[in-house]
Amino acid sequence: MNRPRVQPEHIRREQIMTAAFAVIAQEGLTNTTMAKIAKQADLSTGIVSHYFGDKQGLIDACMRELLNVLLRKTEDYKAEAQAEPQSQIRAIIDSNFDASQTTSQAMRVWLEFWSASMHMPELHRLQRVNDQRLYSNLHHHFLQLLSKEQADVAARGMAALIDGLWLRGCLSSQQEEFDRELARSIAYDYLEMQINLHSRLQEEQNE
Repeated sequence: MNRPRVQPEHIRREQIMTAAFAVIAQEGLTNTTMAKIAKQADLSTGIVSHYFGDKQGLIDACMRELLNVLLRKTEDYKAEAQAEPQSQIRAIIDSNFDASQTTSQAMRVWLEFWSASMHMPELHRLQRVNDQRLYSNLHHHFLQLLSKEQADVAARGMAALIDGLWLRGCLSSQQEEFDRELARSIAYDYLEMQINLHSRLQEEQNE
């Protein structure tokens, strides 16, 4: 009789998290259980518990994976872009509206985690890390274009705009698919507006 092949730990963990994302997207975080995830993964609840402990441990691992995927996408986009700051900021924008972040499942899962972070300390901490990472990344490049004060305002504004465009698309009931091109275009326009504003202020100071 053939024995079932034992999967490497990283493959098994990935299998379980993939199942968890599917269940969270379909059922919502509150209604997600270890048993439902195990069924989705075609595994026993005991195996799922072996790798992640309890539901909270699995949820925390899933959110860290979401953040890691976004981080890798941002690094990839920035590596492919030109080194000048405008291109680097556009790369950050592009990564946040990448297909990996805007599928219906990804958006539903992100929204569930955002909501849960208000009352789950570890998710709140991870969300703060993500927020700070986005702001710091943008601020670094805006500093190469604007004054220190303007760079701070522009970075915070861009971060808020990215989150707002994503959230508006996620909650919209009138469109079946997130319009990534429109979101990028709006964020690009904000970038150009900040650069043009800086140029006008400099011209006024030199008069």
